[in-house]
Amino acid sequence: MVKTIDRAKARAHRHLRVRSKISGTSTCPRLNVFRSAKHIYAQVIDDATGKTLCAASSMSKGFEGSGANVEGAKKVGEMIAELCKKNGIEEVVFDRGGYVYHGRVAALADGAREGGLKF
Repeated sequence: MVKTIDRAKARAHRHLRVRSKISGTSTCPRLNVFRSAKHIYAQVIDDATGKTLCAASSMSKGFEGSGANVEGAKKVGEMIAELCKKNGIEEVVFDRGGYVYHGRVAALADGAREGGLKF
């Protein structure tokens, strides 16, 4: 019998493993990434209070392009960095969300760094 791997369950398990090691505070919140087939989302979260400080995605107003490619992910990274600057956030902890640090996830991180975020 062939056993199939539940990819969503495996990613959730990897995400839990990553989350056990990192946590966002009010001075250094967590930059979380979620990637779907068509879009990419980024949130800056203060885990101490459980609140989302700012969020950007490929579905946000003012976003032009596709969230399903590297260029779109880089734009979302720049958008989240701009929102963080407006809220007075300069340093974050990067949470890759159980995804491999490659492709769209790495492009979002590079865009956020180019926008001025430190992590």
